[in-house]
Amino acid sequence: MSLPRIGVTLGDPGGIGPEIVLKALLRWPELPPARFVLFGTSELLRREERALGMSLETASFDAGSVDSEARFSLAEVPVGPLPLRYGEPLADYGRASFAFFQAAVEAARAGRIQAVVTAPISKLSWSLAGIPYHGHTEFLETIYPGAIMSFWSEKLVVALFSHHLPLRRALDRLDKAALVEFIATLRRGVEKARPGLHHYLVAGINPHAGENGLMGREEIEIIAPAVEEARAAGADISGPHPPDVVFRMAYGRPRRIVIALYHDQGLIPFKLEAFDTGVNATLGLPFLRTSPDHGTAFDIAGKNLANPQSMAEAIRLAAELSPAVL
Repeated sequence: MSLPRIGVTLGDPGGIGPEIVLKALLRWPELPPARFVLFGTSELLRREERALGMSLETASFDAGSVDSEARFSLAEVPVGPLPLRYGEPLADYGRASFAFFQAAVEAARAGRIQAVVTAPISKLSWSLAGIPYHGHTEFLETIYPGAIMSFWSEKLVVALFSHHLPLRRALDRLDKAALVEFIATLRRGVEKARPGLHHYLVAGINPHAGENGLMGREEIEIIAPAVEEARAAGADISGPHPPDVVFRMAYGRPRRIVIALYHDQGLIPFKLEAFDTGVNATLGLPFLRTSPDHGTAFDIAGKNLANPQSMAEAIRLAAELSPAVL
């Protein structure tokens, strides 16, 4: 039995991704035992080492082999020359960060790594590069349609029924059959990642969860029937709960998971509680994918000011939930 191999992408070269990856991995004595494979370029990694006055000794990762015993290795991703300047979205950076991510996903699908940890990317850089996805999860959904965006911290766990959609489209997407399938996929993903009994609390979508139809009928016509069907299928589940109290019901109870029905409903309370320590985890995949729950922070990139704690927590969660390799 050997240690799990965790892939770590360097993210957008113009943001804080390379900085927080380097800072987090240099805390390796505080992380669970694992072997870490960086996906990026040696040029980008060396630039960051010089800027921070730090050094991470990396071996070369052989994509065709899983025998390396190095603690850190680098999978060189061919992306061509990069301008390597900080603090702005660029098409070259979009192409590079997407290539790093694709290479890591391919390695995970082939079984050469057991998890993927992604440093922040810029959605604008991806757009400038003509990449038609709003983020990592949207790309993963093209391969695994059941992929679920969830957020984990010591005191709160939240899963998003919809994520990077305009609010009007998120509301229009609410459907009983889709919600039932989402709950089933979420249960499978949670049990695979962290076995044991979990209770799921489904948020309503209207004030006071609709107030018995006085403030909207989605709870009566869509959400409550979906909850009943999920319960009949064996889920320990309740709701719809008023959105302004459901997070309080789960706070400090890690076996309670809130199902939020759109992006900001779930992310506002989560980031208030765990902005520096929260982890974005994609469930519904044959491997685990995690990331910090913040963005590229272009305003502080290159200034040695970025806090690596959320990245360290993303690496920790990936290592803890990834099985050792038999």
